[in-house]
Amino acid sequence: MTTGHLTTTTGVVYRLSEQLRDERRRAIVALMRRPLLLANGSTAEVYALVRKHNAWLKDWFARHAGWALQLQSEVARLRKTPANINDVTRPLLDSKEQPFTRRRYVLLCLTVAVLERSERQTVLRQLADGIAAEFASNPEITAHGILFDLTLRDHRRDLVEVIKCLIQIGILRRLDGDEQQFISTESHDALYAINTAALAVMLNVRRGPSTITTELSEARIQAMLDEFFPDTEDGRNRRVRVRFFRRLLDDPVIYYSQLEENERQYLLTQRPSIVRELESATGLIGESRREGIAMIDLDEIATDVKMPEEGTDGHVTLLIAEHLAGRLRAGFGPNSIKDIEQFTQLLIGEHCMHWRKDAREPGAAQLLTSQALSRLQMLRLIDVDNERQMIIPLPAIGRYAIGEVRAGAAERRSRSEIWKGRHG
Repeated sequence: MTTGHLTTTTGVVYRLSEQLRDERRRAIVALMRRPLLLANGSTAEVYALVRKHNAWLKDWFARHAGWALQLQSEVARLRKTPANINDVTRPLLDSKEQPFTRRRYVLLCLTVAVLERSERQTVLRQLADGIAAEFASNPEITAHGILFDLTLRDHRRDLVEVIKCLIQIGILRRLDGDEQQFISTESHDALYAINTAALAVMLNVRRGPSTITTELSEARIQAMLDEFFPDTEDGRNRRVRVRFFRRLLDDPVIYYSQLEENERQYLLTQRPSIVRELESATGLIGESRREGIAMIDLDEIATDVKMPEEGTDGHVTLLIAEHLAGRLRAGFGPNSIKDIEQFTQLLIGEHCMHWRKDAREPGAAQLLTSQALSRLQMLRLIDVDNERQMIIPLPAIGRYAIGEVRAGAAERRSRSEIWKGRHG
């Protein structure tokens, strides 16, 4: 065998190895962004990759994150359990990227319940009537202040946002009509096909709710998601390691100051192996700082929430981030929400000619501030103390400082492209 032949063979093997790694990375990223993938439509290509590498993916997710991957002929489902089930910064977003309200979450659950009893097709009006019947038969829902009245436009809008969510997930497929018109008048209707395979795997629990006897909400949620780890040193280390993998897969950063002492010590010793594994499997780039660890998504392939950089909301968010970063560097402590609202009011006076018209309306400063702070909190750039109405800038917000002007640049340039948003 000649040296040239060996070189050629080595090159082919290397290219095949790189192709294999790239396909697995794409499959992991796809499942992180959309834990429910359909075998057809826009997710058909990545579903095929998940199917091709199913055995490896199942083992990787189970070993490192404790997540189960379920593969069927019509759907792939990654059963993700978040590191913190009480994290309020990860809401479901509607079509306008606004967090779901309590009523919308209830409507989502009840809509799924009605769909489970439906045939392969249904109409919007039938769904609405079924949901109304669920409210009527469950007085405990209304006792908690959640109401649903089809005669009210806002309530119909809530239902439409739930329908749009289920279409985006792949549970429903619109066949005829337009649910948006249902907001104007409840006489409008729409026809949907139900993806029964996707519907069957939507619920993500380790234990069925019907098997739990306690009536306390927090206890029920904990029981549905509870995982067993042996009460040994290995078991406790396994629990901590799994939690770190989940956090770094889902979030852009972990701060040491937010960890318990045993968690911080474990992460300090095991950080190289954890980061190395995540980099190899996902393509994210680990960055270790004095304050913690970040997984950087340079190509934004795994990012579902990022810093907006265009439009009024994006400009406001970047300017507030720069303001908070400057105060953090100057050694100032927490900022009151009221102070940030006043800062936003000043921004409106300065930039209103370039912003959308409603930015000049009464109350716009409060709304723009609330939306910006919500996004910054999702990105782990700030903490919000709702009780004290205070904002605590976190170290990573320094990434959004305004950098130096480049030669020939017409405007100041944000460094936000260096720090990408939340994953998964």
